[in-house]
Amino acid sequence: MTSFIVPGNPVSQGRPRAGKRGSKIIMYDPKESKEYKQYVAFIAKQYAPKVPYEGPLSVRLKIYRQIPKSTTKKDRALYIEGIKRPVVKPDTDNYTKAVLDALNGIIFKDDSQVTDLFASKFYSDKPRIEIDIQELDMLGYMEG
Repeated sequence: MTSFIVPGNPVSQGRPRAGKRGSKIIMYDPKESKEYKQYVAFIAKQYAPKVPYEGPLSVRLKIYRQIPKSTTKKDRALYIEGIKRPVVKPDTDNYTKAVLDALNGIIFKDDSQVTDLFASKFYSDKPRIEIDIQELDMLGYMEG
């Protein structure tokens, strides 16, 4: 199992941008998404296995967004306890896309190996993403 924390405000995967290079149209990541993925990759390299995982994987992401400044004391307490959760954009799946893309070739060969994905979005005074990746035993999938 590989576990680590990416401190700081999480950034979701932005919509791809299009541009022209000569006569060709190219697609690229928005600047903020690209920089965040580089940041996640930098941290992941410190926890990477010697050889990236090759088999099926289970990934658990806990996404902690910054508590909005306009929050009441009552709501802040509910956010910290995890009772009240963010139901605002960006969507949870856009965060997961950015993180999984960043881990390609570092923690695992390709994000297509992720067969189980669990993602939760919370508020916190300490924004971060907690990442847990576990190799799945192929025998666990066989029916007996």
